[in-house]
Amino acid sequence: MAVEFWLSYNNGAEKLRLPVNPATLNVKSPFENTDISITHFGEYTVIGERGAAEFSFESFFPKHYNETYCEYASFPMPSECIRTIENWRDKRKPLRFIVTGSNVNYAVTIRDFSYEVQRAGSPGDIYYSLSLKEYRFLDTGATPKDVTAKPKAAGKQRPPVINKGATKQAQSYTVKSGDSLSKVFGKDWPKIYEANRAVIGNNPNLIYPGQKLVIPS
Repeated sequence: MAVEFWLSYNNGAEKLRLPVNPATLNVKSPFENTDISITHFGEYTVIGERGAAEFSFESFFPKHYNETYCEYASFPMPSECIRTIENWRDKRKPLRFIVTGSNVNYAVTIRDFSYEVQRAGSPGDIYYSLSLKEYRFLDTGATPKDVTAKPKAAGKQRPPVINKGATKQAQSYTVKSGDSLSKVFGKDWPKIYEANRAVIGNNPNLIYPGQKLVIPS
């Protein structure tokens, strides 16, 4: 089965199949991890969420059909292909990028679109490069607070907090001056940090007097 590269707009109402498949498709799938240096421990990684996927490739829009490299015959003229992509970009709405026979099927935005008006030895053909980035739709009913806040488990209530110090039986600990996670909790500090990330923040090496830390059982 031949691989097909498609760009579409407005839920498929407008489509463009690339006449010449790119030689390569570069895909980046970044992760938003944070590396932190902690005293008496070394480097610790705070694992974040997966970032939006990025796609980039190069190809050309041919003026004439050539069975050697063209995927189909009745394709638009190069200038029409350029106008179509630029028009979609200028409407400031996401496109759909699909590569058949693969797991690439994403809503995307155009991040960069550049092309050569003329290349020696290829009269009429237009060579281009295209960069796309995954677009994630937000729930229209969500508020900025909903987007960043972690959902609470339904029907569950937080148990009463009993401050008995940093012992195995304790349910919470109130930070005192001079404390650090590694000093108070020893080798168990990563577990304490994960349970209190919302209170401590992104740097487990910074805790402040008066903060109340939950100690998981």
